[in-house]
Amino acid sequence: MSDKRFQPVSGFDLPRFAGVPTFMRLPFAEEGSDLYKKTDIGLVGIPWDGGTTNRPGARHGPRQVRDLSTMIRTVHPVSKTKPYELCNCADLGDVAPNPAGLEDTLERVTKYYTRLQKDGIVPLSVGGDHLTSLPVLRGLSNGKPLSMIHYDAHTDLFEGYFGGTMYTHGTPFRRAIEEGLLDPKRVIQIGIRGTMYDGEDIEWGREQGVTIIEIDEVRERGHEDIMRQARELVGDTETYVSFDIDFIDPAFAPGTGTPEIGGPDTWTAQQFVRGLRGVNTIGADVVEVSPPFDQSGNTAWVGASILFELLCILTEAHKARG
Repeated sequence: MSDKRFQPVSGFDLPRFAGVPTFMRLPFAEEGSDLYKKTDIGLVGIPWDGGTTNRPGARHGPRQVRDLSTMIRTVHPVSKTKPYELCNCADLGDVAPNPAGLEDTLERVTKYYTRLQKDGIVPLSVGGDHLTSLPVLRGLSNGKPLSMIHYDAHTDLFEGYFGGTMYTHGTPFRRAIEEGLLDPKRVIQIGIRGTMYDGEDIEWGREQGVTIIEIDEVRERGHEDIMRQARELVGDTETYVSFDIDFIDPAFAPGTGTPEIGGPDTWTAQQFVRGLRGVNTIGADVVEVSPPFDQSGNTAWVGASILFELLCILTEAHKARG
């Protein structure tokens, strides 16, 4: 049974529009505090979009997702999972980025997640652009390559940008494979679509052994079959999950930097995440929510809802590991 101090504030006790917003209305656990030391699952913001190549704004994602997540309640509607009874969950705040220093920020995030890994806290992160996943993986890999299930419209396997820029939101997983953080034969990317520069990213990924499921195949096979393949691919290995909000069609989540039409709706996206049950997940993220491109706040609400789906998966996996 989870420590009662880690229960979220109920809407029956304090209106959802009142109080200081935290992820899911959970307690804030400052690093080194007693609450931090007892935390199993830590929700972390990475408010940084220094890897963005076109439309910036994802640096504001964590703050708005926090605000919209006050709408989340405590029990999963389908699985009936009660994540706050399975594990001690807390908002750990934000990793402080350097808005003018790309490599400095990568180092800051890497050091932060290395500490989380050593402290035994499973991270659930909110970006930020997708480059933020690279330093998270650097911090979590602990010298052995991880598996990954990746939901996205893009592979993020590009070589570089403008001939020599190696770190952008389009390159994190190429760098992660090159650095030995991911085992490419245990990486599956789902939902890839959109116009291309030349297709080199897909070609390179498949040459390394990455399983790339493009959107037409997703439509033909359906989420159950795709997720069956994903679970078989990663087996019982330690697996990271990365969810780019542009995986979802922009009709449902327009607030993102690189939208691509033809994606799944929000219900289907939920089914994909629910298909992770039983996977040995050791961390996850939701990235690329960009509030400046969605004044309604709906994209952040979608992001918060997917975040809760992932939280249920992470708490079940953590409980299963004992």
